[in-house]
Amino acid sequence: MGYHLLAPFCLLLLLLPPLSLGAPMSTAESVNQAYNLALDMQRHTFTLLQTYGDPRAAFGSPHSHLSLFLAQLQHQGSPFSDPDFSIPELSLRTLPPTDMPFEIWHGLEDGVRLSLTQEAFWSFSQHLLLAIADQSDLSPDNSMVENQLWEARLKAKGLAGNLAGIMTALGLPTPQPNTLLGPVPLGDTAFQKKCRGYVIIRDYSFWTDRAVTFLGELKAKYSQ
Repeated sequence: MGYHLLAPFCLLLLLLPPLSLGAPMSTAESVNQAYNLALDMQRHTFTLLQTYGDPRAAFGSPHSHLSLFLAQLQHQGSPFSDPDFSIPELSLRTLPPTDMPFEIWHGLEDGVRLSLTQEAFWSFSQHLLLAIADQSDLSPDNSMVENQLWEARLKAKGLAGNLAGIMTALGLPTPQPNTLLGPVPLGDTAFQKKCRGYVIIRDYSFWTDRAVTFLGELKAKYSQ
């Protein structure tokens, strides 16, 4: 069994909460578990962006190495490997929105932000599966990007579950059964698939940063 098939199962075992016959986790424990996972996701996102081909991510990471960075940029090719590559206007209507101003987001009640964040990462777990399928078609002989997308997907799914656990601990309404992902725009040419993957990872990175900040606030609140 190859790494890209075995790794997701191993990672899933790490993400699943341990079985316990005692009392359920407290709010503080639930928040701390979610916060630690979000931090790990944030670190992993740097590597994922580098591997996919976003030059700015590599220079933003204190742990990047130039030789590895230059090699990784070749996975998608030009224009994704160009130092000035940027397509901020490109978006997917099926992805969680990233245009809410910080002041409005910060002013929402905790329960609302928990619900929106939980929905976002469930959505990303499905979009990342699409990106995996695209990469399998684009680079069938090179699984580096595909492996990292699998890891990101499982972590996104795990965080969505952790956030639902926090909502349960707080006595908030639990999320409804999540719907399946419908058709995703952008087309099926090789370039369009690369663009779609780039936007999915870019917006996933945004929401991961948002989750770390938000869960850090909750951690400070419920650790007292």
